[in-house]
Amino acid sequence: MKSVTIKAVLGPTNTGKTHLAIERMCGHSSGAIGFPLRLLAREVYDRVVAIKGEQAVALITGEERIEPKDARYFCCTAEAMPRLGGGHAFVALDEAQLGADRERGHIFTDRLLNARGREETMLLGSSTLEPMVRALIPKAEIVTRPRFSTLTYAGTAKLSRLPPRSAVVAFSAEQVYAVAEMLRRFRGGAAVVMGGLSPETRNRQVALFQSGEVDYIVATDAIGMGLNLDVRHVAFAGLTKFDGVRQRRLSPAEMAQIAGRAGRHQTDGSFGALAGAGGKAPEFTDEEVYAIEEHRFAPIPALYWREAEPRFDSLATLIADLDAPPAEPGLVRAPEAIDLAVLRRLAEDPLGAEVRGPAQVRRFWEACSLPDFRQSGADTHARFVARLWQDLRGGQLGADYVAARIAELDRPQGDIDTLQGRIAAIRSWAYIAQRPDWVLARDEMAARAHAVEARLSDALHARLTERFVNRRTAVLMKSLGTDPALLPVALADDDVVTVEGEAIGHLDVFRFVVDPLAGHADRRMLLAAAEKALPRLLAARAQAVAADAGGLALVRGAVRWRGREIARLDASSPAARPKLLASRDLTPVPEADRAALLAAIDRWLDDRLAPLAPLARLAAAARDPAAGSEARALLLALVAGHGTVPRERAGIEHLPREQRPFLRRLGVVFGGLDVFAPVLLKPAARQALHAAGIDRRPIAAQMPAVLPTARNLPAGYRPAGAQAIRVDVADKLVRTAHEARANAKARHFALDPALAVSTGLTAESWVRLLGAAGFKVQHGRRLKAGALGPPAPDRWTWRPARREPASPRPRVREGSAFAALADLSL
Repeated sequence: MKSVTIKAVLGPTNTGKTHLAIERMCGHSSGAIGFPLRLLAREVYDRVVAIKGEQAVALITGEERIEPKDARYFCCTAEAMPRLGGGHAFVALDEAQLGADRERGHIFTDRLLNARGREETMLLGSSTLEPMVRALIPKAEIVTRPRFSTLTYAGTAKLSRLPPRSAVVAFSAEQVYAVAEMLRRFRGGAAVVMGGLSPETRNRQVALFQSGEVDYIVATDAIGMGLNLDVRHVAFAGLTKFDGVRQRRLSPAEMAQIAGRAGRHQTDGSFGALAGAGGKAPEFTDEEVYAIEEHRFAPIPALYWREAEPRFDSLATLIADLDAPPAEPGLVRAPEAIDLAVLRRLAEDPLGAEVRGPAQVRRFWEACSLPDFRQSGADTHARFVARLWQDLRGGQLGADYVAARIAELDRPQGDIDTLQGRIAAIRSWAYIAQRPDWVLARDEMAARAHAVEARLSDALHARLTERFVNRRTAVLMKSLGTDPALLPVALADDDVVTVEGEAIGHLDVFRFVVDPLAGHADRRMLLAAAEKALPRLLAARAQAVAADAGGLALVRGAVRWRGREIARLDASSPAARPKLLASRDLTPVPEADRAALLAAIDRWLDDRLAPLAPLARLAAAARDPAAGSEARALLLALVAGHGTVPRERAGIEHLPREQRPFLRRLGVVFGGLDVFAPVLLKPAARQALHAAGIDRRPIAAQMPAVLPTARNLPAGYRPAGAQAIRVDVADKLVRTAHEARANAKARHFALDPALAVSTGLTAESWVRLLGAAGFKVQHGRRLKAGALGPPAPDRWTWRPARREPASPRPRVREGSAFAALADLSL
């Protein structure tokens, strides 16, 4: 038969004690390890499952139970582990120095004294526990293990000087939030770990840090127990804490437990104080620094003890046994824990007076032992236990009742504090559902509670990350120091500019716009990140636009792409084909790509402005010295009028007859009211003139013959009473009137309004139009009332609006039809 050994493996953090215990347990046929935290129990459970398989390993905590039928290895919290060892070959207790903890110390002391393995027992803890082990377990073999790495004091540092992979330790939720917020603003954010978080949320936050997504973690002293992190430096935001009784300074051993998180395995670590975290910066004394660096601390003088097997004859007997002092030296009576405080309060209520008999007293004590996950205090927690007992004393809780209470908490909305409160509440119901004799349909209710806790934990992790992590800033802080060519900047399909998937802004065509949600402090960093990659992105954008000009648009002289101006036609250059000028947005584009883009736009403009070729010919002829000064003057007036000029401003009276054929060959028409180029009155030409910004007057897109109003007169039209008429149509009507006059061979003549009406002119507008050409109407007399027969016709006369001295020509009688036709021939 193998001899039973008890071994105490003691030493500072990072000595591999827990790893040793796992190896030893897996070397035995069965085993159990008790841990101080559910989180640590779960972490070790996963490691043992990887070694022994899922069916061989169990996880038992107050709120969770995974117990396969053939399980031989048990990972438990100290409260949930078998008090005497459960008959396993190997039994270990982790962080055994917690026997000196005010609230839970009596649990660890009891397991230290009583939990034993058949073949091997291992006690893991701090070196400060050594005197107590020698006094209470004289036969125990004590093994002291050295720390794998060196821990060095680094002094006081500001938040901006904290090195990457640092943990900041604070001792209140308010201070944790304040430090995390500052790290989010200046360093991209931090993971947050507090005692009030659920294990799932703590795991997710730790994973955020471990994965390198953030370089900082802010935590309460919960970080000092069981969290194995890749931390290089631990910064203390304070050195005092409230221990449930008073505000006190941490002991050197407690400081070392926290500082020891820095440096894992062979990697050295450092610790120090944090300045600028609110209030006066904490200061370590020389003695404390020496104790932490050399791992020399005052030994634990005593462990807390409470009767682990009280009598249940009555509530008074139970309370007396729990209050009894220890008999052995080195043990002291435990301070009143929350379970005993609740028991005392309820024993004095009428509710307690009804509790009689050992079975009912035991059950009542189990209800009072429900952990205060809400941290609400003895009075509030006692009311919750009293309500629970009213249902438990008559039997088990109904599944419908428990399901309803769980469903009430299944609400992932709310802020951080609200979600923490719901998680604490659901942990209470998870604990209740795990009890074998408290709830009907226990397995189903436990699964529901665990599912709700998981959803709330996911929501809380999301809120913490949303509030305290600016992933974009964190990514940029890591990337900006690298080679700009290696900066992982990309352009998404929706024009969003990203760095490692995080949006830093967007491209508004060729202009980078910083993310509007970025704070003032982030803007310079985002601009710096964009400037390094912008030439590459803009070159690709320029190449894409040059290859496919279908998205270009010409609006009032501006070349636009996706609605934004990228080039403009120079208004000071020749009217028919202005010079192309690049906009300021194209300045950051590499020169070669910018030139190629402008060349592509020029080619596109050639097609877009092709209808203006006749105007270009007029402009070219106006520059030809051989045309003669009078013809050039008329051509310049036509170019300035974009293809039309009123006859009275055309200077026809100065135009020699021999120059007229030259102008007609250019497509110039001398109308009765206007001189114009008909080809430039077509819709395509007018639209091109307007789009190019050459003619900024209103435009009639389809150039109809008549417009209903003469207001805001479009290019190519002249007023005709209340209406407007295209100048070539007006010329046709005037010519028709002169032909009718010539055929009449009389001073007074009649005109048929049918042609005018067919174009859309009203009779009144027709009269006004002809009036501008010198025609006057004399309306026929109306028939008297009752008279029969056709009305008298309107009579027209014509007189030139003004005399136009011209070059020598055949003499004709002023006012004759021949004179009018001679004028039109010009």
